[in-house]
Amino acid sequence: MNNTPVRVAIVGLGFGAEFIPIYQRHPGAEMAAVCQRNEDGLNEVADKFGVQKRYTSYDDLLADPDIDAVHINTPIPVHGQQSIQALTAGKHVACTVPMATSIEECEEICRLVKDTGLHYMMMETVVYSREFLYIKDLYQKGELGRLQFLQGSHQQDMDGWPNYWPGLPPMHYATHCIGPVLGLTRAKAESVTCIGSGRIRDELIEQYGSPFAIETAQIKFKDSDVHGQVLRSLFDTARQYRESFEAYGSEKSVEWPLIENEPLVVHTAKKSEPEIPEKIECPDFAHLLPIEIAPFTTGGVFGGKEGEEHRSFTQGAGHGGSHPHLVHEFVSAVLDNRSPFPDAVESANWTCTGILAHESAMAGGVAKKLPDFTLDSTPSTGKVPEMA
Repeated sequence: MNNTPVRVAIVGLGFGAEFIPIYQRHPGAEMAAVCQRNEDGLNEVADKFGVQKRYTSYDDLLADPDIDAVHINTPIPVHGQQSIQALTAGKHVACTVPMATSIEECEEICRLVKDTGLHYMMMETVVYSREFLYIKDLYQKGELGRLQFLQGSHQQDMDGWPNYWPGLPPMHYATHCIGPVLGLTRAKAESVTCIGSGRIRDELIEQYGSPFAIETAQIKFKDSDVHGQVLRSLFDTARQYRESFEAYGSEKSVEWPLIENEPLVVHTAKKSEPEIPEKIECPDFAHLLPIEIAPFTTGGVFGGKEGEEHRSFTQGAGHGGSHPHLVHEFVSAVLDNRSPFPDAVESANWTCTGILAHESAMAGGVAKKLPDFTLDSTPSTGKVPEMA
């Protein structure tokens, strides 16, 4: 393991600001710089956290030889291009979801990672949430029995969100439900079929030409008799925020609560009918982290001050305590020179599943095959956190 701290720059300081103190306290990282186009906003955040090196130009940041890695938290439409720029400039990349908005950008990122030996990680919160880690624990211990089916949903009201959000096709931002469905077993999606349902307001349809209020996709796993299903909605659908993940096994099944902040429900086979379901308060997994950043699993970096936390944190119920796990996995992967979870190929498989699911819905439910570059069978050296 390399003992030299990874010098990280955060790009985008809305949601991105949540990660600054986590990198500052991680024993293997140095919070080297921040970048935002708006200079006033840049200085406000940098002053708050005491970050000295500041950039309003992404190109200038990438030209800095004292930056080892970038953590991209910018708007969805530029994720792919900014990741490509960073890898081309010789920087490791962590990028918030999704990886990109086109198959071509996902392929180019995978090619660059393969050619350069640099590391790329899509920072998918759900696969480091305490709920996912709890289900992963049951799966690894064999308590689920034979895995039979996986299901995910991500429903959110995006009215009032800025710029590119109005009318965004549901499956173009679906990694929060696709990621855990594929990530539990490290499966790869081989093909996807999707049906669109309902219709959003005409003014929302204009930007992307996508009419559907809800898209529901069936995912065929490669080399597996298990498959998954995901449901996604963004507009004109009455539903409290929900990022859910459910696993059905022969011995135990785990279901997400219907209402936010209620317990998980674990069903155990062969008990008397009233005793089959049991409500479980999901444990925290801070013990998997360095002690310096463990407290961030239960609190945002702003200490819960109303009006200061980013909307994606408050509406997303703190993302299940995932933020410090994401930072630790990325930093550790760079220091250990190993693939992170999810690595570039996995990230591309999850992201392209969503992109192709929307194409399937627009074509009336025609099955779409995942491109070969997302099905790379080379064993990953990424390490899903071991459960205590």
